[in-house]
Amino acid sequence: MIVLGETIKELRRRDGRTQEALAVELGVTAQAVSRWEKGICCPDIELIPSIANYFGVSIDELFGYDNERSKKIDAVFGRICAMIRENNGRDVSMDECIALAREALIEFPGNAKLSLALASALYNAGYVRRGEFHIDGPDGYAVYDVERHRTYPEWQEAIKLYEKLLPELQSGELRQKAVTELSQLYKNTGKSEKALQLAQTAPDIEASKPFLRINAFDGRDASAACGEALIETVRLSAELIERITLSDTGTPPRIAAEMVSGAVGMLDLLFTDGFYGRLSGFAACLHMLRSYYLWLAGERSAAFEALDLALVCAKAADGLHESGKEYYTSPLLRNVKLHAVPAGFDIAPELPEVWPWWDVPEYERVKAEMTADPRWEEWAGRTANK
Repeated sequence: MIVLGETIKELRRRDGRTQEALAVELGVTAQAVSRWEKGICCPDIELIPSIANYFGVSIDELFGYDNERSKKIDAVFGRICAMIRENNGRDVSMDECIALAREALIEFPGNAKLSLALASALYNAGYVRRGEFHIDGPDGYAVYDVERHRTYPEWQEAIKLYEKLLPELQSGELRQKAVTELSQLYKNTGKSEKALQLAQTAPDIEASKPFLRINAFDGRDASAACGEALIETVRLSAELIERITLSDTGTPPRIAAEMVSGAVGMLDLLFTDGFYGRLSGFAACLHMLRSYYLWLAGERSAAFEALDLALVCAKAADGLHESGKEYYTSPLLRNVKLHAVPAGFDIAPELPEVWPWWDVPEYERVKAEMTADPRWEEWAGRTANK
């Protein structure tokens, strides 16, 4: 029923027809067509040949039995997602990625999956092409530079795409992705009320996917699900510490460095053997941020020690796909399988360029001072070595 409704909607959009036009042709109401497309109900069986004839397709195609179309959409969607991952933090091929999504939507107009792919590509393009910026707020906390962010054409187009998509994405991973990215764009562009409204529609933490998955298993599998939920909880908690640290611009640098150390400490409580798995890249970024605050605090040697730790974590992330490890090795996580990490995109060589990863107030001055120190060149040289 859902496949039929989606096919009717995509064919109608492909041909530039309205629901009203289709309804008139079939002798039904526009509301009936709307219900078909939303998957609420199906057309009467007597109407099926007329619908297929109207769009010039076979009945098998109308019901999705010809799955070549779906396979092609899934393949293009997967390729776009892979390109977005490659463009994380730097503009490698954003133009090609966005062009691919636009071309796919010409072939499959109105397809929700491909529309989401384009929105996500534009979302990422705003970051890698233009950046995220903060300014000092009146209360001493950093706030988003919304006036600047509102000038980003990529983000403005992405917001419109997400808002159009949400009514069509009823549930599942695609909707979650759309909600997460749209919520961030609302924040970036100062639309706090819309972000709050979006948050009100989301479930509580206990009803989120990682926690609900625990109830789907028992025994060792339940332990693994608990471990996966724990990893996600710790990651988000460490990220919240980072956000609080960055937002309070009045915090003394030494205290800020300790706060970021606390975020790393949360990871260490979980990954007691120092093997962070898929969070290795995140740990590297935390250590780079800590180096920034340590330098501001006048602890120059400690700052470079933090960079060394960042490099260790980054190289661990780069080597994860060939480590041969199937499971985490920390006692709490020994039943949790490692997620596959694609080869060919190394973090370590990018560290000097992306340092300290997050937008910080005195970036230019501190970067200039650190790069003038001979230890920077030595460290940067080691980032390029396998």
